Formats: sequence, C-alpha cells, structure tokens
Amino acid sequence: MGKVNLNRVPMPKQDPQIRVKNFNEVALGYGYQQAKAEAERCIQCPKPTCIEGCPVEINITGFIKAIVDGDMPEAVKVLKDKNSLPGICGRVCPQETQCESKCIFAKKGAPIAIGRLARYVADWEQANLKPSVLPSVKTNLTGKRVAVVGSGPASLTAAADLAKMGHGVTIFEALHAAGGVLTYGIPEFRLPKHIVRTEVDYVKSLGVEIKLDYVVGKKITVDELLNNNYQAVFLGIGAGLPLFLKIPGENLNGVYSANEFLTRVNLMKAYRFPDYYTPIKVGKRIAVIGGGNVAMDSARTALRLGAEEVYIVYRRSEVEMPARQEEIENAKEEGIKFKLLTSPKRFLGNEQNWLVAMECYKMELGEPDSGGRRRPIVIRGSEFAMDVDIVIVALGTTPNPLIAATTQGLEITDKGTIIADETTGKTTKPEVWAGGDIISGSATVISAMGAGKRAAASINAYLMDSK
Repeated sequence: MGKVNLNRVPMPKQDPQIRVKNFNEVALGYGYQQAKAEAERCIQCPKPTCIEGCPVEINITGFIKAIVDGDMPEAVKVLKDKNSLPGICGRVCPQETQCESKCIFAKKGAPIAIGRLARYVADWEQANLKPSVLPSVKTNLTGKRVAVVGSGPASLTAAADLAKMGHGVTIFEALHAAGGVLTYGIPEFRLPKHIVRTEVDYVKSLGVEIKLDYVVGKKITVDELLNNNYQAVFLGIGAGLPLFLKIPGENLNGVYSANEFLTRVNLMKAYRFPDYYTPIKVGKRIAVIGGGNVAMDSARTALRLGAEEVYIVYRRSEVEMPARQEEIENAKEEGIKFKLLTSPKRFLGNEQNWLVAMECYKMELGEPDSGGRRRPIVIRGSEFAMDVDIVIVALGTTPNPLIAATTQGLEITDKGTIIADETTGKTTKPEVWAGGDIISGSATVISAMGAGKRAAASINAYLMDSK
C-alpha cells in the first residue's frame, strides 16, 4: 500500500452570490473523476469501523470498492441493500458525526467523504439505471399486511424493508404528498424534491401502496386498522408540532413557526409564486430564533425570498450550535448574520398588531446542563431592541397528540413521545410498533431510518411466528 491521502476531494458548490438568488441545489455533487479519486482514498480496512457508525449498517467499504472498480451497478446494489433512500441520506445526513467520525482517517486528517460518495452512487442510478435493472425483490408474498402511518424517513424505510421481506404494506399519509419532513421541512436548495419523489417511487416499486390525504386518528383509527385485516401497525408520524418561546407578543402578525414558514415554501411552493398561489410575507429584516438545521434552513430560505437582512438569534455560542457545521458555513457564506449569546425577551407590535421589533437579553454561559451544553444565563440590565418585521421561531418540535389520544393502550411520555423499546420499536400496545421522532423527539433522518429498519425486523419476526 502506498502513501495514504488524508485530504478529501472538495465538493463543488454554487457561488454564494449566485445561489442566494435561486432555490437550486447548493452542493453540486461529484463527477466521475472526483468520485473515483475520493473512493480511491479508502484503504479498505479489514474491520471497517465506519460501518459501526452507520445506523442502517450500510456495507460502506463494499460500495466504495465498487466505485473504484468502475462497477456502478454493483455499487447501487450494495448501497441499496441496506438503504432505500441513498440520495436523501447522501445530502442531509450528518455523516461527520456518524460513519465518517469512525473512519480511521479521522484521527489524522479528513475522513473518507462517505456521504458524498453515497450521493454520487444514488445520482448515478437515477441517471443511468432503468427500473428493470434495479435489484429484484421477493414476489412470494406472505399474505401478511402491515399498515404504516406517516411517510417520512422512518416509515419509508420500514415499508421498504417489510415489502422486501414479502409482506403487503400500505402507507397512510396525512398530507397530499409523500415524504414527511423530507418534503415539507427541508428546502429545495438542500434536498431537491425530485430526489424525494424518485426515492418514494422506488419504495412504491417494491409493491408498497401509499394513500395520501389520509389522517389516521380521524379518518380511521389504529384499532380500526388492526381490525381491518392489518396484522401490524408501524407509527412513523414524526414530531410535527412546533415549540414556541412563550413570551409576550408571540401572537403578533409577522411571527411564524419554522414549521409553517418552511411548509408554505417547500410543500406549498410559495417560492414559485405566482405559479403556485401560496401567500407568504417576507419582510426586510428577519430574525430566526434557534441554532439547529431548521433555523439555518429558515434563514437561508428567507434570504432567497428577498429579505435584505437575516439574523440567526441564538442564546448560546457557536460551539454549542446543534446545526451541522456545513450548514453554518453555508449560511455565513450567504450573508446570514449571527447574533449569539442573545435571547428574545418580548416581541413588540404596532396598532395593527404587526411585529415591528424584538427586545432581547444578552446572555452568558454557565455550567453544563443535563444535555452537556453550557447553560445560558441572562445578564441583568442587558436588554436591547432589534428592529425586525418578521420572526421565525425554530426551537424544535413535539409530537402531535392525535394518534395517542385515539389509540387505547398506547402509552406516552410526559413529552408526548410514544413509549417503545429502543431495539425493536415495540410499543405498549400489542401489534403496534413505532420509530423515528415520534419516540425520540426531533432527531436526524438517518437515525429515524435506523429505527424504521429495526422495527421492520421485529415486525417481520412477529408476523412469521404468527399463524
């Protein structure tokens, strides 16, 4: 083996001054030579630790070797053996804290760009393979039927795996488009919707039926599903209710939750007005409250919609920000301004109840809290005002209580999440499993997929043991 290369191949991106004026994807992806050069950095460890860091246990060295060998159909086969949504994962999963953090190169230099290579394989498949060439699935159906509630990453993964195992699967989605948070929550410039549609279509090609505009808990209950020839139910409904600050003025016109703001733009396509007649008010000065990926998505979206100044207002320092470093860097490149160690005290409005300003505290950091991050403390007498005409609150989400309220025997925590076994996803109600944000709270796409995969294995074992 020759000298190893500790420097990864850079990802091409749109120029910041150009991309702030469009909703096209920022990261442009590797070409063949770039992907091959990056794949050739991998030394094919005999015991690859990167796989240990993958929640869905992809054979990472296997698909990378196929890239090096120039056998792209094999790369697709290996990648999709464990991951039904590779084009999505390659774009939005935090590989830097998962598989890539376990790469042996991470100790001395840049780890292999596993996410970028997964994206390359997925994009190559979409451009080059016809459905007839895709890996075949079992056709000997077991006669067992599973209802999957929701169509986000946990549900799509569970549905795909169960279909591959030979079971009949129906997804029930409340909205008019499948994909869950992948469709309504993540902007086009980070996750193009044609990628989501293509990977949803792949799941459908496995024999999965998807019923849209179908609100489980209203149109039909979980118990009615179980009494309607479904032998098991998987709940992957996510955590879709926004959290708020609970401070004066939060009900003023001009104060959005990130959920509403991003749903209007992404799902309802307000960014393509007037082709899509979805109203959205975008002011000149916008403050986004929060420091996660959703806050970055909201701020960067507002900038593209025409805001003159956009601020990220976060009560801790940048070190404690939960957003991916890549997204923080992208936001800075695009001109987003960061007001750190700052927390809103109240929102101020005019006589027409429209937001005009935000009064804030300056903060300092104290001892770590239960989550390990240093606790923000108000500096007395530090109040100051910011002139803003739109605020977007991006503090996280909590589960919708509808399913729990209409399903007898389904126990929940005091935070509204469903109580389920972490290994199997089995809930307290017989024949019902759950996975993703509905049991963990807001988390990552790949962790939700891992939960869906584990639940599918448990459901399959239960169904095959049942007469």
